[in-house]
Amino acid sequence: MEIVTKYFTEFTDKQLQQLQQLQALYTDWNEKINVISRKDIDSLYEKHVLHSLSIAAIFDFNDGAKILDLGTGGGFPGIPLAIFFPEVHFHLVDSIAKKLKVVQAIAGELGLTNVTTQHARVEDIKNRKFDYVVSRAVAPLKDLWQWCRPLIATQPSQPLNHAPGLICLKGGDLNLEIQESGTKPKIVDITGLYSEDYFKEKFIIYVTR
Repeated sequence: MEIVTKYFTEFTDKQLQQLQQLQALYTDWNEKINVISRKDIDSLYEKHVLHSLSIAAIFDFNDGAKILDLGTGGGFPGIPLAIFFPEVHFHLVDSIAKKLKVVQAIAGELGLTNVTTQHARVEDIKNRKFDYVVSRAVAPLKDLWQWCRPLIATQPSQPLNHAPGLICLKGGDLNLEIQESGTKPKIVDITGLYSEDYFKEKFIIYVTR
């Protein structure tokens, strides 16, 4: 928990309480349904919460913005971002129902009224538009952009601080992956945000139309 407040300080008491609850909730649920690597559960705040919040360090989402978390798994980056941005709506989608069961339970325990979930593959999401799609290590950038582009609003419902687009967390050498995607993303090196060794070669990739 301290590793989060080391970098983010402007939390309300409610947000701090929600963040503090995450360790016990994920530890309990992970024993029933494995959504986080067992070796990572003790590093939940560094490897999952802080990593997710790197998006919040760069993007100031407007109140009322609509965000799709594609392939949310155990709720990352969606759950930490929903705590950070209580006036932003997050729709967390995954093709594995048991993972969404965990996400729904944790969102309920935290009292996150700005989170909805859907058991679906991305191609099954119809007649909906989002200001942003966020994702963490779900698929190659080429596939992510192909899936997400039809879901990103061309005309946002309100003025936004950042152009609508895809925001994904990725690691390693991304040169070939970006080249094959045909996109020209903005790239943020997370080591410019956090000093921990875990974040070496981890990046935020931001693609707009």
